[in-house]
Amino acid sequence: MAGGQLNVLSTLDQAKTQWYHFMAIVIAGMGFFTDAYDLFCISLVTKLLGRIYYTDDSKDTPGALPPNVSAAVTGVALCGTLAGQLFFGWLGDKLGRKSVYGFTLILMVVCSVASGLSFGSSAKGVVSTLCFFRFWLGFGIGGDYPLSATIMSEYANKRTRGAFIAAVFAMQGFGILFGAIVALAVSAGFRHAYPAPSYSDNHAASLVPQADYVWRIILMSTI
Repeated sequence: MAGGQLNVLSTLDQAKTQWYHFMAIVIAGMGFFTDAYDLFCISLVTKLLGRIYYTDDSKDTPGALPPNVSAAVTGVALCGTLAGQLFFGWLGDKLGRKSVYGFTLILMVVCSVASGLSFGSSAKGVVSTLCFFRFWLGFGIGGDYPLSATIMSEYANKRTRGAFIAAVFAMQGFGILFGAIVALAVSAGFRHAYPAPSYSDNHAASLVPQADYVWRIILMSTI
């Protein structure tokens, strides 16, 4: 049994670069792309959450999330990521990396949509729901992150392994950049569709009801 596995690994190491290698780069790279998007777009969303849910029209400055709330919203996914790495790393060795990798992707998609649909009758309710789904999103990311690199390293041959893994990791930067582009595009689109005066000109009229959709679209755009 062990000899057969070694023969398979030796064959993969000596195999020529073929189409399935590039397909593996795309599949694993999209995992890193969505991981980076989901983890880093929240820093932009927190600004919108503070403006929408924590604005007091009696004050001269727009609202912002309290420091403890901002830390919770930003960091809860990272806590889930740590737990997910430990759990899915173990599960991938038990059940096989491909099947577990597919499950982590499904979990990420479901939790991304659920994060954008966060609900509550108050600001605390919305933030609490968002934190709940962001934790499980991070849990899925924690499994996706190491499995993507491992799958890519197993598929690549010895000569191109370093370049292929570097290409997969490079997708993180594109994910961060895409998150910023999506946030700017969605914000600009809503500003054009629903024009409003600045906060300094009119506190109450500066925040249109449709603004609540902006951060939700940003969170769900990863799918």
